[in-house]
Amino acid sequence: MNSSPKSSHQTRKKTIKKAKCVVVKVGTRVLTGDDGKLDRRRIDVLARGLCRIADTGRQVLLVSSGAVGAGLGKLGLEHRPSGLAQLQAIAAIGQADLIQAYELSLAAHGRHAAQVLLTAADLRRRSGYLHVRNALTQIHGFGSIPIINENDTVAVAELKTTFGDNDRLASQVAGLLVDAVLIILSDIEGLYDGPPDIPTSKRIDIVEMIDDEVFGFAHDKLSSSSKGGMASKLRAAKLATHHGHPTFIAPGRDDDVLDKIMAGESIGTLFLPPKQTIRGRRRWIGAAAPIAGSLQLDAGATKALIKHGKSLLAVGVTAVNGTFPAGSIIALLDPDKNEVARGLCNYRSAHIIKIMGQPSDQIHDILGYCSYENVVHRNNMVLT
Repeated sequence: MNSSPKSSHQTRKKTIKKAKCVVVKVGTRVLTGDDGKLDRRRIDVLARGLCRIADTGRQVLLVSSGAVGAGLGKLGLEHRPSGLAQLQAIAAIGQADLIQAYELSLAAHGRHAAQVLLTAADLRRRSGYLHVRNALTQIHGFGSIPIINENDTVAVAELKTTFGDNDRLASQVAGLLVDAVLIILSDIEGLYDGPPDIPTSKRIDIVEMIDDEVFGFAHDKLSSSSKGGMASKLRAAKLATHHGHPTFIAPGRDDDVLDKIMAGESIGTLFLPPKQTIRGRRRWIGAAAPIAGSLQLDAGATKALIKHGKSLLAVGVTAVNGTFPAGSIIALLDPDKNEVARGLCNYRSAHIIKIMGQPSDQIHDILGYCSYENVVHRNNMVLT
């Protein structure tokens, strides 16, 4: 999993050289001190590093946690409340401090902060997905740096609009861009092959594939101020690399961490993308689109999708879950009800119930029309 120092440096240099966009994610535990207040010095250091990257001509974006933590400090609260309305209010109060701090720090280096608050709903529609990308590109065109955060004031679990945490949000932001690198700044040095606080544990320099073994290295210690942990960061890295974006998990409290990464130094852990990655509309299907329902498949159809890259035919469908119109994004489940893929469905759920288990040449006789010979075409499908 690790490589020699020479090959590591070459791999890292090559990775950075290809990057046209750099998405940096920073968490609450990096941005705030023990008292829960914003660490203004840390924000100054981070702003300096971001501006140095922007000065190379690359598009730079920051996904920043810290609004709730900033609000706690500003209000003098010692404990994070559990009430939803209280957390929403605290996030709104803290967000003002957070964006002001970034604006002051970036302005010292000749750039401005652009506040961008997102909910998952903003990326669910294909049009919204593209609008967000275009807005971020124009912010770059004005020489400014977007400070992106989940809109905690309106994004609540009950409305099912949350990304879950800012690690996943950062990976989805990277997914909007071309030739992007994702840098997740954490309060630990990177991914270790054992508990980070044990002397025998070693930092893993480069990971070529995020599999069950890699997830087994996650040793989380969650705090009351943070929603994410190493497992969350690994899930974000897996999503980003699946879309072709190399991902770093690196120590956010190292003042020179961004400079070191851009120089190809061995710091943190670099996760490399696989040779085959997801792009275009299939990227949106796999990462941002809402799931309207699901289809359960037989063993033959499951194998055809996974092993042979085939489209899904009606004959391979054994059950329909949910009610949805044609054009919906649906999950495709194997016989054990495990999700194996997602795709753009050609037929409404009521019609799939009528044609499931039937060969394609019978669709017209059953429905009176046959717009498609397949239920989900392979070009509109993403294996999960």
